[in-house]
Amino acid sequence: MEASQNTLTPEELPTALLEGQHKEIYARFSLTLKEAISEEDLTATAEGFIEGIESLALSTTLFHNGTEQRTWLSNTGNKGMMAIFDPEGVILGIQVLELASSPETDAKLTKVEYALPFEGDWLVYWGGTNVFENYHYEYESQRYAYDFIQAKDNYSYTGDPLKNESYYAFGKKIFAPADGTVVSVVNEIADNEPVGVMNPKQPAGNVVVIDHGGEYSYLAHLKQGSAAVKAGDQVKQGDFIGLTGNSGNSSEPHLHFQVSDGADLFAAKAINILWEGKLKPVQGETVTPIAP
Repeated sequence: MEASQNTLTPEELPTALLEGQHKEIYARFSLTLKEAISEEDLTATAEGFIEGIESLALSTTLFHNGTEQRTWLSNTGNKGMMAIFDPEGVILGIQVLELASSPETDAKLTKVEYALPFEGDWLVYWGGTNVFENYHYEYESQRYAYDFIQAKDNYSYTGDPLKNESYYAFGKKIFAPADGTVVSVVNEIADNEPVGVMNPKQPAGNVVVIDHGGEYSYLAHLKQGSAAVKAGDQVKQGDFIGLTGNSGNSSEPHLHFQVSDGADLFAAKAINILWEGKLKPVQGETVTPIAP
């Protein structure tokens, strides 16, 4: 069924793309997106993208601060589409890609089983095994990293969005995900404020790194001065580590968590995480720790 020019919905976008309804899709672009992409560019890109594929299946949906982000994967598994919509279904951003994959490392899980390192419900902002679900995926050092935020009614803050204290995740307790030895702690980096101003020179911000017997967990972007451990400390799963912050290369208060094969974030390789309870969190899902 052909979508109406002015009522194309997020659900209808993949079919419209496959059926060549470029004019209808373009009509749903925001003015800003139209300034960046012409209808001719859309048509040329779309026609090349759909070659060899028959369908696009919804993979993830993420609601965040007034936007809805959806990702779809092709039936061939090697192509994907991402689009961001406003509440009226206007397309704010769109991207199609051939997706690189690393099946060998995807299948190699950590030897240690890790617990979610927080309390309560958290939203997976980035997490998964392709770049649309997890922008870290293209970087070997962070391929299986997660970014977690907290949200209520699809918003991660209430009040002034420029203040860290407005964000539900800011200042929440973070815990050791497994038994181990603390190998390094950074604790003195200021939290970014106003929110949205980032610190790329100190990308991890305040971070605690724990050795779990040759596997190293990273709990990053912690609140300045909140670290409750020091290098050399022995920790048990569930021990208090620090508070969620907005330090480093962080666009809003959140926890960056990953496990790697070494203690240097950028020299080591990330390992796909074996989560407690066999969880497999992906973008847009809400996760809650298993009660002890």
